[in-house]
Amino acid sequence: MSKRYTIQNSPFVVPTTDGKLIEEHFGNATTGDSSISIAHMVAPPGWSEPFQTPEFDEYTYIIRGKKQFIIEGETVILEAGESIKIEKNTRIQYSNPFGEECEYLAICIPAFSMDLVHREE
Repeated sequence: MSKRYTIQNSPFVVPTTDGKLIEEHFGNATTGDSSISIAHMVAPPGWSEPFQTPEFDEYTYIIRGKKQFIIEGETVILEAGESIKIEKNTRIQYSNPFGEECEYLAICIPAFSMDLVHREE
């Protein structure tokens, strides 16, 4: 009988140019699974992404620090121990305008993909 579990101890580290650490544990890049992605991230102080309107639901759990979300024009700030679900087809910007790193987990359903994120220029 084959194993009915998978231990991930070598996540795919996504190359970035903005100082953000992205370790995908499960998803398109690591396991080829397009149904879900689970990533551990560390965003440096001052980090931000362009606005985007993804075709996936995204769940975020803050481990330490704070993260800012601009969701359809409303600013939301989460701190360690808090989580949020952002529904697909919602315009959002993620950032860390604070003076400390923000460590968090992100889960996307279906999996994160550059083809589905729709980042603005």
